[in-house]
Amino acid sequence: MGIQDRQHDRSVLDDVLVKVKLNHPEHTRKWFEELEPLGIASGSFGVRAQSDMHRDYLRRTCLEAFNDALGETTGQLLAIRFLGPNDEWESPITTKRAETKKAAAPTPAAASSGSSIWSDEAGLSDQELKDSQSLGVTPIVHASSERSRLDSSGALPINPDYGFNEFVIGPNNRLAHAASVAVAENPGFAYNPLFIHGGVGLGKTHLLQAICLRITQENPGINLHYVSCDGFMTQFMSAVQSGKMAEFRHTFRDVDLLVIDDIHFLAKRDRTQEEFFHTFNALYQANKQIILSSDAPPEEIPDLEERLVSRFMWGLVAKVEKPGFETRIEILKRKADARGIKLPEPVVTEIAHYIDTNIRELEGAITKLQIYANVEKRDIDLDMARDALGAEFAAAVSAQGTGPTIDRIISEISGYYSVKRTEILGKRRHKSIALPRQVGMYLSRKYTRHSLEEVGAHFGGRDHTTVMHAVRTITSKSKDDESLHSDVLAIESRLRVGSGS
Repeated sequence: MGIQDRQHDRSVLDDVLVKVKLNHPEHTRKWFEELEPLGIASGSFGVRAQSDMHRDYLRRTCLEAFNDALGETTGQLLAIRFLGPNDEWESPITTKRAETKKAAAPTPAAASSGSSIWSDEAGLSDQELKDSQSLGVTPIVHASSERSRLDSSGALPINPDYGFNEFVIGPNNRLAHAASVAVAENPGFAYNPLFIHGGVGLGKTHLLQAICLRITQENPGINLHYVSCDGFMTQFMSAVQSGKMAEFRHTFRDVDLLVIDDIHFLAKRDRTQEEFFHTFNALYQANKQIILSSDAPPEEIPDLEERLVSRFMWGLVAKVEKPGFETRIEILKRKADARGIKLPEPVVTEIAHYIDTNIRELEGAITKLQIYANVEKRDIDLDMARDALGAEFAAAVSAQGTGPTIDRIISEISGYYSVKRTEILGKRRHKSIALPRQVGMYLSRKYTRHSLEEVGAHFGGRDHTTVMHAVRTITSKSKDDESLHSDVLAIESRLRVGSGS
């Protein structure tokens, strides 16, 4: 391939990526920039991904988006073909087709007619393929044939975005993260089984997939099986009905690592619990790693056999909880960066303040911002974010109630500590002034909807980092300092009385 051809292919892929980002921002990822164009062969435009997992993500999630963008870019009926680092681009089958087509010598009229037909990889017989070639029709790869290349064992896809580097560590998940890293570095021996539990959208699946990614990166030949509990049950019932239990047991027991998401769905499934009990024993006795996730700890899963509860607790049980404010801020920044967008600080703090339920809702807010920015042709700023997320913000405000204003909080702080308002808002840093000021910022973040920057502006034009420091300081000190804790409670009591709460 000449330099001009490579430049042309690069230009085509760059145009495709621009259109995908414009029309399907929810699928766009920063690592798309690392995709390598391979040119056109047999009616397909080849794109090589940096790993098999990146390739599989593209095949599962992005086929339609890329095919639409490719057609719009080239004006031709071509199909995207995603390949991994070691996949052959021009396979012997492709070469043989090219030779057959050349021997058929189609007429110029037929060759330029723009007609096309799906290849035998999408279900055409040899005779149909021969007929299409005799008519000068260019065979291309259909999207369904790309999906047919994926793992058909029932395994769940592993998202390349869910690595440990992308996981935000906070007080809510520190133990679960540390245990996951330990298991990834020493599977079968660190903590076996590893049982991670917590509410919906708090990062359990991210940790499971991060373990899978790390282990496969360091041990490419490892045999792992990552599946949902529903997938385990479905495959078990299918195997029972078809008499293929030997194949089923080979799939789940002859592995180095078994990862099952949402294991709590085993509840009330007596036959399936029996099978999983024996699967667990076989793997555990062979020092094979078992990783499970659930929405509840083992002992709280209803109708789960006692022997399974006991085995689930043999290793380590770790809980993930709702992320705190600072953790939510970092999550938003990481998620936005993975999509190649930069959120202004006020937008990040605004979203983190209102959406405190789970990580999926934070990611959903970013998706909505992307789409809204594309449709309205606007840059993402605070005003645009409030327009795009108006419903979420309104719901959060309603849930929080009216509450005290920052002005009211400053007045209560001034009265309680016998400090003038002008001193609280001034530049003095003496402890007698700094502590009441920090308490005021802390309470303003807790009881109002204002962003860090807005709180800082009310307290004498201070920046958001000063407010963040104040929140951290009071949160930390009030745990150990009984006097400070008592002061904060007393001021909160005054605020509740004054606001009618």
